[in-house]
Amino acid sequence: MEEADCSITAPNGTNGLANVKLEEVQENEVIIKEEEAEPEIDINVNNVVCSFSTRCHLNLKQIAMTGRHVIYKRENSMVNMKIRRPYSTASIWSSGKITCTGTTTEEEAKTAARRFARTLQKLGFRAKFSNFRIVNVLATVNLPFGVRLTQFSRQHPKEASYEPELHPGVTYRIKKPKATLKIFSTGSITVTAPCISNVDAAIQFIYPLVDENKMPIDLESRRMRNPALSRQLKNLDAEFIVDDDDHMSDLNNDDDSD
Repeated sequence: MEEADCSITAPNGTNGLANVKLEEVQENEVIIKEEEAEPEIDINVNNVVCSFSTRCHLNLKQIAMTGRHVIYKRENSMVNMKIRRPYSTASIWSSGKITCTGTTTEEEAKTAARRFARTLQKLGFRAKFSNFRIVNVLATVNLPFGVRLTQFSRQHPKEASYEPELHPGVTYRIKKPKATLKIFSTGSITVTAPCISNVDAAIQFIYPLVDENKMPIDLESRRMRNPALSRQLKNLDAEFIVDDDDHMSDLNNDDDSD
C-alpha cells in the first residue's frame, strides 16, 4: 500500500511542479513581450551652433581677398568661411565675433571653431580662441506613431501653442530644462535647446505626454520621404567637397600638429 501511495503522489507532485514552472514561463513570456513592445527612439542631431571671439579686429576685405572658401557679404558686413573636416560654416564679423554652424556634435563644433581661428592666424591676424560656448542645438525625432495635435494642445494650454492656419505643428516650450519643441501630426518632433543634454531631457519629458494622444500612422510613407531628403543634403555637400583638396589637407595637417 505504501508503494501504491507513493506511485500516486509522485505524479501529482510532478504535475504540481510542472504547473508552477509553466506559470513561471508564462510570466516570463509576458515580461519579454512587454520589453519588446517598448519602442526605440533615435535622436538625430542636425546642427550645433557655437560662437567664440578672436579678441582682435578682423579686416573682412583682407579675409575675402586672401582666404579660401570665403564669401564676402558686404550688405551684412560679414564674411562666410567654410571648412570640410568637420564640415562647418563660419560667420565672421570685423569685431572678432565668429559663429559656427553645420556640425552635429559639441566636440566637432569646438574642433571646427579652433580650425577657423587657426586659419585666421595663417592669414596674418593675431586671432585668439576665447569665450567659446555652445549657442544652440537642433535635433529631430521620429515617433513610431502620430499625434492628435488638437487634443494635445487642449490638454496643455499653457505650454502648447497651436495655430494650424499659420503653422502645421504645435509649439511646446519647456522651462526646465530649457527647450522648444515643434510637434507634428506625423509623429516628427523638432527640438531646439542650448545643449545636447537638454535635448535628451526634453524628449524624455515630452514622450509620455504625446503618448497619451497617439494615433496610428503610415510609417512606410514616412520612410519613403526620408531618403529623398538625405539625397538632397548629400548633393548640397557635394558642391563644397569638389573644392581645393590640397589647401584643405595642408590646413588640417597644420591644425593637427597644434
